[in-house]
Amino acid sequence: MDGYGPFAYLSAPNAPLYRRVMRALMAEKERFTVHVRPDQVVVAVESDGGDPVSDEAVGDALDRLARPEWGNLLAFADSSRVTALSDFYRRRMLFQLSRQGEAAERALAQYDAALGSRGALQSVALEDIVVLLTALRDLVADPAARADVDAALAHQTLRGLRDRFSELAENAVAFMGSIQRTIDLHDADVEAFLAYKEQLIEYLERFIGDLLTRGATISVLLGEIPDDAVAFLLDVAAEREALDAAPGEADEAYARARTTWLRQWSGLTDWFISTRDRESEARLLRSRARAAIPALLAVVRTLHEKAGGRTDRTHDFVTLATWFAALPDDGDRHRLWRTAFGLTPARHLSVTAPTEEAWDLAELGSTTPWADAPSVEISPQLRRSGSYERRGRSVRVTDRSDAKAMLLARAREEAEQTAQARMRILTNGPRPLSAFGTLDSTAFRLFLALLGDALSAMGPTASQSQVSTSDGELIVTLSRIDDAGQMTITTPDGVLTGTDHLVDITPSAGSVLWEAAG
Repeated sequence: MDGYGPFAYLSAPNAPLYRRVMRALMAEKERFTVHVRPDQVVVAVESDGGDPVSDEAVGDALDRLARPEWGNLLAFADSSRVTALSDFYRRRMLFQLSRQGEAAERALAQYDAALGSRGALQSVALEDIVVLLTALRDLVADPAARADVDAALAHQTLRGLRDRFSELAENAVAFMGSIQRTIDLHDADVEAFLAYKEQLIEYLERFIGDLLTRGATISVLLGEIPDDAVAFLLDVAAEREALDAAPGEADEAYARARTTWLRQWSGLTDWFISTRDRESEARLLRSRARAAIPALLAVVRTLHEKAGGRTDRTHDFVTLATWFAALPDDGDRHRLWRTAFGLTPARHLSVTAPTEEAWDLAELGSTTPWADAPSVEISPQLRRSGSYERRGRSVRVTDRSDAKAMLLARAREEAEQTAQARMRILTNGPRPLSAFGTLDSTAFRLFLALLGDALSAMGPTASQSQVSTSDGELIVTLSRIDDAGQMTITTPDGVLTGTDHLVDITPSAGSVLWEAAG
């Protein structure tokens, strides 16, 4: 902990009081007070809005902070109020912030500010950067006149540019971080977000537009300042800062300042100018801000859904208990229990045939209590391994080539029989049904299907109809005969009788049967 003693009081038991005392001395330091008496510190601590403390507690805190192991304060004897000999024997002290104590307090203040800051997207900073870059460009526009450039003005403009750019970058990072926490609903003030969501989204859209236009202007201005002009400006700034260096340290101070300014200028150009290998930070920030808008809208929808349908498991069980209490008998309660908790039979759990027979004999209903129902017998192997299958070598894949060959041969045989049957019923012109005489079973089934389709198409009033098979191979034309008599067709399965008709069954042009018949 060497060198970090001024931070030690933060982990001490009385840390809140030490923090208040140090803030009081920092406030006096800002008012340019050199030394502070204990009674002044007491007044400052009592007026900071915290809990009241005694004079002795403040005095002990001052003494503790002034000890060498912490070194936050410097203590000096106060002899300005001595008016009698006895006053020399009283302990009167003046306190002053030590250099390390002041540095520690400034670091803590910066930490608190950074931790509590939500950042901002500073459109005004973009405008200021444009103004400052324009001024720098005009200062070094004429290479011949650079020797007459006002060094103080150039240095001041560079410092203003650096400060505004630093504020822009730091605030943008902080703001996008807070936006991401809001999107993730982490550390977010939900009520404030819902109240100001429209303003927030409008704020993002306005910054995106400003960054798009002014960012392009800034990149153009940076390109209009040549490298030799940039080197000249950085030299001027480094030389002016090295003027305040101690004797003998001017060269080192100049080199250090020159390196710092070069790094900061490179950061500025990288922020606004893209290269082939990487995108500029401004473009990345614009992309993140643009992506944040739909994400924020999604958060709004989620929050509204939560607010509109707020429920939890406790509420569900209370509602279910109310339903149970309102039912008139146990039968209804059993049915509600079965419905609410899904206690239906497990279809994936196989049981033995004797178990199913026992259930059938018991005539179980949905209202049967569990204690009165027969138990389910589970295989010991299922209890032990969780599976009915025995572990071992996997079953070989069955060779089904013979079965496939048999099916293929049967399909080929049926196709040949159908083709032969179609050839047998071809009429080669109009022919009465009575002329068919006798048909085998296969040919008759095909002929009967065609005749039924033709009769259905003709209807009770038409005198002729024409239909074709579904595959387009055959065309059937059926016509009525005036004063037709009865016809008879004999088959192995029986005899078909009916009114005689003229039928013409021909193959369609280009079909297989047409080529075979031709």
